[in-house]
Amino acid sequence: MKLLHVVGARPNFPKLAPVFRAGERRGVTQVVVHTGQHYDDALSGSFFNDLGIREPDVNLEVGSLSHAAQTARIMERIEPVLMQQMPDWIVVYGDVNSTAAAALVASKLGIKIAHVEAGLRSYDRSMPEEINRMVTDRLADLLLTPSRDADVTLRGEGEPPSEIVFVGNVMIDTLCHSLERARMTRFRESLGVGRDAVVVTLHRPSNVDDPERLHAIASALASIAERRPVVFTVHPRTAARIESMGVNLGKVRQLAPIRYLEMLDLVEGAYAVVTDSGGLQEETTALGVPCLTVRENTERPVTITEGTNKLVPDPGRLPTAVEQIARPTNPKRPEGWDGHAGDRVIDAIVSFRR
Repeated sequence: MKLLHVVGARPNFPKLAPVFRAGERRGVTQVVVHTGQHYDDALSGSFFNDLGIREPDVNLEVGSLSHAAQTARIMERIEPVLMQQMPDWIVVYGDVNSTAAAALVASKLGIKIAHVEAGLRSYDRSMPEEINRMVTDRLADLLLTPSRDADVTLRGEGEPPSEIVFVGNVMIDTLCHSLERARMTRFRESLGVGRDAVVVTLHRPSNVDDPERLHAIASALASIAERRPVVFTVHPRTAARIESMGVNLGKVRQLAPIRYLEMLDLVEGAYAVVTDSGGLQEETTALGVPCLTVRENTERPVTITEGTNKLVPDPGRLPTAVEQIARPTNPKRPEGWDGHAGDRVIDAIVSFRR
């Protein structure tokens, strides 16, 4: 059996790693295609070394473009790769443009598609990721879900039960695999911050492209920073908005994007995390770290019902929400967040019969 994995952005790489390692253990032939949707070393290149997997076999070097142009360029450049490789399966991850673009091309070439992290929904079509999730799930032959609610969603959308397989959360496989090495970086200690720090990441257009909202978020973070350390790892597009809009973050400490292991060490030792990232909602739940998600909705409701996540759609409420945090005394991980989801992904693909 031959699998071709498609990844393109930072959230994809921790999902790829445990599946790739599981495939190696099973003797499966594997090809990794990196679309180059993220090309900064901290957002992309360093991940392969940090996660202990080989460099991609192919890099499409698509770069940063508008959603339409990026999707089109990925489709154009990946088609000859798929025609040359002709894998038994293409494996796509999450909800980035690379995922939907690769699924569209593979479907038209008659290549079976496995979608890792299928069935997640925010029910907010203003989010480009929601469109990518819906398109990919409609095209996929095998829907590999991270939580039981995703199974329910897919059945409700008319997907055949035979194509839906609950495998658990591959992101947590990577967290379990990497946590000790992350601690060894002593990155949080190198910054001189204690366990009272709030860690921040923000990148979604709904938060950073609207000047009024970005200024409101910055004002809230500056208020929090008057009481406790705030460390903001700033995505390149967010940094550009902060500069162009003249945003004042007060005493907030800003960092350029950092490596995966450094970020994991920083988050594990945080008092709380403020984010709009899907992956961090999951990682904080697994680590038992309170998470405040600056969004109206989440496609990962299990992080609220069974985890440490809380939605804070109004940025003005962030300072109060931080001060009212009650840390869980005995955090538990949701079902399937056990470090073995990658093996279940490979098992599901190898054993699939239509």
